[in-house]
Amino acid sequence: MQKVTPEQQALISQLEQIAEGLSQTFSPFCEVVLHDLRDPEHAILAIHNNLSGREVGEPATELGLARIADPDYPQVIANYPNHFKDGRPVKSTSIGIKDASGRYVAALCMNVDLTLFRGLQGMLEQFGSFGSERPNESLESSGADSIRARIDQFAARLATTPRALKAADRRLLLQELKAAGMLDIRKAMDTVAAHLGVSRATVYSDSKG
Repeated sequence: MQKVTPEQQALISQLEQIAEGLSQTFSPFCEVVLHDLRDPEHAILAIHNNLSGREVGEPATELGLARIADPDYPQVIANYPNHFKDGRPVKSTSIGIKDASGRYVAALCMNVDLTLFRGLQGMLEQFGSFGSERPNESLESSGADSIRARIDQFAARLATTPRALKAADRRLLLQELKAAGMLDIRKAMDTVAAHLGVSRATVYSDSKG
C-alpha cells in the first residue's frame, strides 16, 4: 500500500460522504462502491446498497487496475453494460479520482440493477398495448386539434409559445378564434384553456375583451 498523504486522506474522506449520499438517494436499486486504488489488493473501502455480494477489503476490479497502470486512462466511464455474479444485468458508471499529482488514488462506482426496471418496462409495454379491434372513436370533442393548431400558429407568429402569451395577446387570439367560428366547437373554451395553461374563467374573460 502506498504511503497515505494528508491530502489523499482528506480526498478519500470526502468521497466516503459522497458515496453514502448517492447510495441513500438511489436506494435500493443502485450499489455504490468506493475503491481505494492505493491498495489494489484490498481496494473496496466502502460498499453501500450491496447488490453484488462483495465485501469491504476485496481487491480492485480490472478497471481499477487499468487506472493504476495508466494515469491517462479515462476518468469517467458512464452507463456501460455489466452484470453481477448471478447474471443479473447491470448498468455501471465508474469515476476515477486523481490526487494533485495526477495519479489515480480512488474510484467511485455505481451499479444499477436493471432487473426490476426491465420487469416494470415489460409491464408498462403490456399495459400500454392495444388490441386488434380498432373502432373509429375519439374521446375528445371534434375540432379540438384544429383549435390547438390555430393557437400554435398564432403563438408562432409572435415567436413565442401558447403558454407564454400575454393577456393582450390572448385577447387577440380569442378574437381570431371567434371570427373563424372555432369558439362554437363543442368544449372549445376547455380546449383553449388547457392549451394556454390558464383557467376556463380566464378564457371567458379574454373572449369578452
